[in-house]
Amino acid sequence: MIKYLVKRLARSVLTLFIIISIVFILLRFMPIEGYFQNYDKLTKEQIRAGIVNMGLDKPVLVQLKNFFVQLFHGDLGVSRIYRANVPITQILAGKIPISLTLGGISLILSLTFGIPLGTLMARGKGKFWDKFGTVFIVLIQAVPAAVYYLFIQVFGNQLLGVSMLFKRDDFSTWILPIISMSLGNTAYYAMWLRRYMVDESNKDYVKLAVAKGVSSKKIMLGHIFRNAFVPMIQYIPSSFLNTIVGSIYVESLYSVPGMGGLLVDVVKRQDNTMVQAIVILFATVGIFGLILGDILMTIIDPRISFNKKGGAR
Repeated sequence: MIKYLVKRLARSVLTLFIIISIVFILLRFMPIEGYFQNYDKLTKEQIRAGIVNMGLDKPVLVQLKNFFVQLFHGDLGVSRIYRANVPITQILAGKIPISLTLGGISLILSLTFGIPLGTLMARGKGKFWDKFGTVFIVLIQAVPAAVYYLFIQVFGNQLLGVSMLFKRDDFSTWILPIISMSLGNTAYYAMWLRRYMVDESNKDYVKLAVAKGVSSKKIMLGHIFRNAFVPMIQYIPSSFLNTIVGSIYVESLYSVPGMGGLLVDVVKRQDNTMVQAIVILFATVGIFGLILGDILMTIIDPRISFNKKGGAR
């Protein structure tokens, strides 16, 4: 286990290094305006002095090396346009907790409803809950998220009287964004848990348990559900990231002052250093989320060994 995690960690660091390098280099091909506030009002001398001050006059590889040195010391640079000359870490410190809170609550909501729904669908194939869950999954998967996001917002505002604007101190304004962010994962968990449980129910050990007279409820919950849940557990950390990334539109829709809305804002303003920092943050969380998923699998099912051939993903 330790040996496997060390190898995965090394590969993850290498992957992250490649991602950061690609993002860094691509942003150097963006217009230079993204590094200056009020670019149109600056003289050529001021622009030239700013380029030299930021080190943008140096070769790209030298800039990349200097950036990694800063990154190693926890320095993501400063915002150039969004909040001129303010450290990016200071800006993110006020945004991350909001997105994490919304994402965490929506993930709990997804697990609370998605897992029972998938279980009911598997237990009653072709019956009410299976048909209900299938319709729900198809709607969420087939209809563009922006459509039902808008529907939830209008429905909540006009019929329930919930504010369309997020207010940190008013928890009633948290309801619609959290529901919107949780629907995708709810459908995902229900769909895959049903599939895994149906696959498990056709295996020989289940047929043997039925032949021995073990009750269907005990077989379903004590054997089928437990074994079917193991392959799902590895996706929970990464689905949390998907919730945060998926919140980009939701946060903009409800004016939530979190990471999603921030990314949209800095992209619109072409604040290259801010875009670079946020993309790196998302990539880091995503990569290490996969490692955490592997760890959770071994905790849920100790029989899994990553030291054996074919054990790693």
